[in-house]
Amino acid sequence: MQTPNARLRAIRIGMLLSQDDLARALRDAGQRAGEPNDASKRLVQRWEAGTVITPRPVYARALEVVTGLPIENLGFPGLSPSVRISGDGRGGHDLAPSADGVAPAAASPRAAPVAPHGQYSGVWLSRYEYFSSGRDGKFTGLHHVVVLQHGNRLTVRSLPGSSDSPLTMDLELDGAVVTGTWTEQTAREGYYSGARYHGAVQLLVEPTGRRIAGKWVGFGKDFDVNTGPWELVFQDTSTNKATLDRYNRRPEVP
Repeated sequence: MQTPNARLRAIRIGMLLSQDDLARALRDAGQRAGEPNDASKRLVQRWEAGTVITPRPVYARALEVVTGLPIENLGFPGLSPSVRISGDGRGGHDLAPSADGVAPAAASPRAAPVAPHGQYSGVWLSRYEYFSSGRDGKFTGLHHVVVLQHGNRLTVRSLPGSSDSPLTMDLELDGAVVTGTWTEQTAREGYYSGARYHGAVQLLVEPTGRRIAGKWVGFGKDFDVNTGPWELVFQDTSTNKATLDRYNRRPEVP
């Protein structure tokens, strides 16, 4: 079976773009770079459905420009290091899964357990705490995030208007235990001057299914290893444009 590209879809939704909007942005990026492309809504649909598992180099480079992320972080299972650098921007292939539905050179995913509280897709409030040694105080990071679930995988992407520091998380459900990684690109004009931080996280789903809480671990400004609490609090099941527009703002500080 084809595996949908939930990560690319989450990133697109987090950017408040429709599939048509993303295709148009890719064409515009190609024109600006002198590498015209024929990106269309249908192509974006094929990427997100998992019908196409590797974009051609000209599309890979446009995707990086539009999303601001390296192509390896956009959820394409058929990527190899040569995808971004081979050819003149017009070579390569838009690879589809093999006849048996398994991506070339990719292991078959293990069976996904049933989520204990159903689906977790929707809008959540992300809140974590950290200690800043340089400012000798405790601070809270707040984001409204879009969560998309496929099987036992959760892809998390912050809405652009909720913070100057974009946040992403890639999580896996195992019963009520959620384990994964996080990445945050701090604001260029902020205290951390655009530094990129990343680490691991382990959370537990509360019995209500409306709060997921636990701890993060990551390195600090002086490359020491830090930890602190992190929680996701449910806000809305919808991911339509009207809902995302409503949450595309800075969360209120509790």
